[in-house]
Amino acid sequence: MSYIIDRRLNSKNKSTVNRQRFLKRYRKQIRKSVSDAVNQRNIQDMEQGESISIPTKDISEPAFSHGKGGRRTVVHPGNKEFAEGDRLPRPEGGQGGSGQGQASDSGEGMDEFVFQISQSEFLEFMFENLALPNMVKRQLLGMDSFSYHQAGISEVGNPNQMNLVRTMRSAQARRIALGGKKRKKRRELRQQLVAFIEPLSKSEHLKKLTIEEEIAVLTKKLNALPYIDEYDLKYNLKVKTPKPSPQAVMFCVMDVSGSMTQDIKNTAKRFFFLLYLFLQRNYKKIEVVFIRHHTKASEVDEETFFYDRETGGTVVSSALEMVSDVIQERYPPDQWNIYTAQASDGDNWPNDQAICHKLMTEKILPFVQYFTYIEIGSSQPQELWHLYQGIQRDFSHNFATSRVENDADIYPVFRELFKKRVNNEH
Repeated sequence: MSYIIDRRLNSKNKSTVNRQRFLKRYRKQIRKSVSDAVNQRNIQDMEQGESISIPTKDISEPAFSHGKGGRRTVVHPGNKEFAEGDRLPRPEGGQGGSGQGQASDSGEGMDEFVFQISQSEFLEFMFENLALPNMVKRQLLGMDSFSYHQAGISEVGNPNQMNLVRTMRSAQARRIALGGKKRKKRRELRQQLVAFIEPLSKSEHLKKLTIEEEIAVLTKKLNALPYIDEYDLKYNLKVKTPKPSPQAVMFCVMDVSGSMTQDIKNTAKRFFFLLYLFLQRNYKKIEVVFIRHHTKASEVDEETFFYDRETGGTVVSSALEMVSDVIQERYPPDQWNIYTAQASDGDNWPNDQAICHKLMTEKILPFVQYFTYIEIGSSQPQELWHLYQGIQRDFSHNFATSRVENDADIYPVFRELFKKRVNNEH
């Protein structure tokens, strides 16, 4: 069996080709390790690389060999203890691996294979097969994204863009056009030569010589025509056209009211931090609007959103009203892909429910590509959850809800909410 190994060196004396082949082969094990690491990490460490352990049995190479076959008698030198038919006792103790159990002076084994993946590779596995749903290419943004399209033939261009078929066709047409009369005249003169019958008279001999000289002159002129002239050169014309680039905005709406315990707030922040990393890595042209709310809502920067300790009562409609106002002022729905992610414990002021229903059904959901809501906590579903469940029946195409209890539920729920769908257009 032949093994071909690419030993071309990349940065830090490592072969990128072989590394990518390795990551592809053990993608399932790496993906599981990444999922476990995300659930166990702090927010600050979320985007760092990770050490991946793969059981030794999973990296063993398959091999073909000839079977022993038949009966063989083998004499091993140095055997003074055993004879044929003796039973060998099983060695005490276990093999290496978990490290549990008592020490033993016998037995051997192999530990798991451990290797390090980089930050970029970690994020790639973390956000594999995820995408913002229903993305539409709404308008052209700037001139930094272009594509080249064939747009006919040009008389000037680079040699590597030369159209050989058109060039040869043009050269042949030029030679036919410039030498047509001469070729016709030469054919006529050659027919006259054929008409001469030996023996020739003196006058006929002189006439034949004159015709032969004229044929030689015509042939010389025809041979002087260049096979390819500069006029014949034709080039493929490619024009640069701007590519439609989808522009999108994501509204991150987090409840920071008094009913949100610190553990619930930390779980919500973990969700939004994953979302923020996902948007930064996968989309170049996207804006993020951070909104915090208790009894009133406020648009804040990233630092305030994740680390400010302000709290208060609960009026969810204040945040939804702000989302609607910002959309009308800065993000026209006919030009922007609009997304909203909301996290809360589900608690809301009872008199605010009707206002939330009107805002969601009339001012937000009809204009957004996708709205996702997660309710955090181990208690029974709260008022906001029941309200959104009723709304979701009428907006199932762009509205998704989910419940989580703790940090361990965030990553699986996040992947479910933003998994790639068949109807994604980007």
